[in-house]
Amino acid sequence: MSTFRIANKKATFDYEILDRFEAGITLTGAEVKSLREGHAKLDGSFVRIIGAEAYLVNAQIFPYLYARPEDFDPKRTRKLLLHRKELVSLKSKIEGADLTLIPIAWYTKGPFVKLEIGLARGKKQYEKREKKRREDQKRELDREFRGKVK
Repeated sequence: MSTFRIANKKATFDYEILDRFEAGITLTGAEVKSLREGHAKLDGSFVRIIGAEAYLVNAQIFPYLYARPEDFDPKRTRKLLLHRKELVSLKSKIEGADLTLIPIAWYTKGPFVKLEIGLARGKKQYEKREKKRREDQKRELDREFRGKVK
């Protein structure tokens, strides 16, 4: 059985990840097959806690090529499977501070599809600029010393 990992690349750029959790997710068979082929995006998606349940909102799983196309919604809201203690803990942390839950990556764990979610704080624009500036400086130094250091 092949393993896959579909990551949300913008998550670490736009947010400071404070804590990570693993959640199961309810999917249809065609969605699982599509995920295993890597046909999905987590860009712009988020996790919302409603009542005593968590949901993944706005994540896109593209249709599986060999499945029936009827009644397939690529951006449907999907239920996350978390322990009750985790849900209560997450809900209290979110309400107490200016935090949000974002999906970080989809991956397999044995035969199961899991979703890594992160408790995150949004970065300010100046923090993003500062990080980009540091990466550019590091790239320039690496380029400058590429052939000189042995």
